[in-house]
Amino acid sequence: MTRISIYDSTLRDGAQAQGISYSVEDKLKIVERLDALGVAYIEAGNPGSNPKDLEFFARAASLKLANARIIAFGATRKVGADVTADVNVQSLLQAGTPAIAIFGKSWDYQVLEILRTTLAENLAMIGDTLRYLKQHGKEVVFDAEHFFDGYKANADYALQTLAAAAEAGADSLALCDTNGGSFPDEIFAITGVVCARFPGMAVGIHCHNDSEMAVANSIRAVQAGASQVQGTINGLGERCGNANLCSIIPNLQLKLGYACIPPDALRHLTSVARSVSEIANLPLNEKAAYVGGHAFAHKGGMHIDAVVKNPVSYEHINPEQVGNSRRVLMSEVAGRSTLMARINAIDATLSKDSPETMKIIDRLKELEHEGYQFEAAESSFDLVVRKMLGRYLPFFELVEFKVITHEPALNEVNSSVIIKVRVGDQEVLTVAEGDGPVNALDKAARKALERLYPAIGSIRLTDYKVRVLDSDKASAARVRVLIESSDGHESWTTIGVSTDIINASWQALVDAMEVKLIRDQEMPA
Repeated sequence: MTRISIYDSTLRDGAQAQGISYSVEDKLKIVERLDALGVAYIEAGNPGSNPKDLEFFARAASLKLANARIIAFGATRKVGADVTADVNVQSLLQAGTPAIAIFGKSWDYQVLEILRTTLAENLAMIGDTLRYLKQHGKEVVFDAEHFFDGYKANADYALQTLAAAAEAGADSLALCDTNGGSFPDEIFAITGVVCARFPGMAVGIHCHNDSEMAVANSIRAVQAGASQVQGTINGLGERCGNANLCSIIPNLQLKLGYACIPPDALRHLTSVARSVSEIANLPLNEKAAYVGGHAFAHKGGMHIDAVVKNPVSYEHINPEQVGNSRRVLMSEVAGRSTLMARINAIDATLSKDSPETMKIIDRLKELEHEGYQFEAAESSFDLVVRKMLGRYLPFFELVEFKVITHEPALNEVNSSVIIKVRVGDQEVLTVAEGDGPVNALDKAARKALERLYPAIGSIRLTDYKVRVLDSDKASAARVRVLIESSDGHESWTTIGVSTDIINASWQALVDAMEVKLIRDQEMPA
């Protein structure tokens, strides 16, 4: 198997995505997960750009990594500067990483119009910087910024920038589709030219997703001879994002036979995708290939029947290969076999003709008529089945709650909740404030129950959706509330339906807590 070096830039390029601001602790956690996944390089930031990155590199020096090398990222020396006196270049050495990535211009337009210098000076900037870092014993990756646009505009000069880097001792040349506008056939042809021009030199590919081509472009570059692929987990990055390693790695390894990460590590891919999403405080794209919650979800009855007989009928790989799992969705079009799969997961003795099964199906129809939709809230469906089978013992009961809202808000607080819950023969009364009644209700419930059930403290609400079901009734309409929760390891979605949005939210909140408590209770020691 041809080995492909996976170069992760989630902490540098990924941090440039809108809405992301990693703390130092966040970055350290992600490094540990990426190292366990088996990536070869982790580009972790620019030490010359901010104090936070300097702190990260200082702390990262003590990490004991099994697979990855930490890379500091920076630019060539400034125009007309002495490389030994360039502050940013010196900060790269101070980061103390074994490897450094240097980006330089490879498009003549960028050199003349953006750097406002000569083509010869740009070549000198590349050579001086790489030669200086190599003299200090560093592994150096040269990122040829805008390489594909530069090649298409002036192929001779673009190749000269690579030659300057290679002559200065670069360990690899990364070709960047910085604007994300190239097509796979262009990437394949141009990468092939570079590999032929620099035999024996490691060539990398760095693609952006502005044309929705980043994954395809990265794969075509590998097929043309590239041996290093740069990208980010979940495709995080500026504008439309970077090449998504969560798609690239399994495509190369499972479909094309390249060796990217250790085979036993591939089954952690979904977990890594979800944990990075959690740490970045962004929802995971559930439609993402390989790692999304919908990637192996089946709803249509005929599809489900075929998958039960042989998964290959509607699944291109075994989801367990990437740490994902098959989902059979609950809905009116799913068919009897779908329901039985979920029911048998709770009670394997029931058949499709059992009286208990018929009662569950009738109850499902009643709930769907009321507005419940379990294809997106399987965890609530499982609770319904447990209740119908007498396999449900509530962890707590609501006695009452009172919601008070007040405007204008003070310090982002405009709601208070007084709640009383019963656990066994004990009643707990507590009060909490929040930014809106649902937030206050969530805080009050946690405050009342965490002392008795500490696991509730690990639950994080990651998404909250409200849908009006019968809008013709205006403000008296029923609403459906879906809440997605996570404990950092698993995610689950619960549902509530009511003409009162707060009551519907309470139903979904209760289910979310009870799902977590049941899972922990039934988990093997």
